[in-house]
This record gives sequence, C-alpha cells and structure tokens, in this order.
Amino acid sequence: MKPLKVAFLDRDGTIVREYDDEGWIGRTEPEILENSVEGLKVMSQKGYQLIIITNQPLISKGDISWDEYYTFTDNLLRELKEQGIEILDIFCCPHRQRDNCDCMKPKPGLINQACQKYNIDLEHSFFTGDSACDEGIAEYFNLDYYGINRDPVYKKGRRVSDLLEVANLVPEINDEKIYTKK
Repeated sequence: MKPLKVAFLDRDGTIVREYDDEGWIGRTEPEILENSVEGLKVMSQKGYQLIIITNQPLISKGDISWDEYYTFTDNLLRELKEQGIEILDIFCCPHRQRDNCDCMKPKPGLINQACQKYNIDLEHSFFTGDSACDEGIAEYFNLDYYGINRDPVYKKGRRVSDLLEVANLVPEINDEKIYTKK
C-alpha cells in the first residue's frame, strides 16, 4: 500500500470557530470558518488525506463530556460530508497540560497514533493550525507548517489567513510529479 500524504489539521480556530472555555459548554453545532470547506476540498483534490489532530482538555476539566464532544464531532463530520469532504480520521487528546500525557500537542502522541494506524509519508505531509502547540508538533515531526492568522517562528512555518490559502500553497500530489519540499 502506498504511503498516504496527509494534511494534519487542528480543529478549533482552524476548521471551526474557537471559543473561550464557557463558549464550548453545551455547543453541539460547529461554526465552520470561512473558506474552510473550499480549502479542504482543494487539499483533497490535490491528493491529501485529511486527519484532524485536536487537544480537548475541557473533557478532563469536566466542562464538556465525551458525549458532547462526540455530538459536536459527528455534526462536524456530517456537515463536511454533505459538502463532499471526507475526513480520514480524528485523533483527540482529552487531557489537561498538568496530566503530562504524551498525546497533548505539541507532544508527538497523536501523530504517532496516526502513523501506527496508517502508512503515512511524513516527508510529504504538512500541518495547519492556529497555535504554538500546533507549530510545535509540526516542528517535532519536521512538517511544513501553515499558521492561520499567526506569525510562525518555526523555520518551515508560513502565516496564512485560512484553509483555502493553505490549499492553494501546497503542491499537488500524483504519481507523475515528484513532490520536493521548498
């Protein structure tokens, strides 16, 4: 089986609107950010599989339950599917920083889980997010990083306004073209 080229995507502030902690309580319907649907479509058309990598410490804090997380996630996946977008998988860390787990970004656990489950070509994959922890995990795996409305300091980082801009920057993947990093 051919290795997958993956667009690793943060969820909150990248695909859907980010809220303060109280804003997530009871929220079941995603508010998809402008140009996210279009950007995800272009990434898929260019040959990338879409994997969401998300920290959700509100679960451990007790602010939201696993059922609430799954309801929100199922609604997001349904809405994206209705728009013709398939998300390959979602990897979620429910812990708080003080739990010192291996899965909370920027630690490598979630991407390691993805690599154990799928044959992923990390050299030709990238990460998009909106926070320092997203940038940190990209740096850990030496992935190109696209920071949404953020000035990345990582040498392979680039500031972008939304997922459509990312999609227009990443190269198309196919058998005839060999993708080389910048």
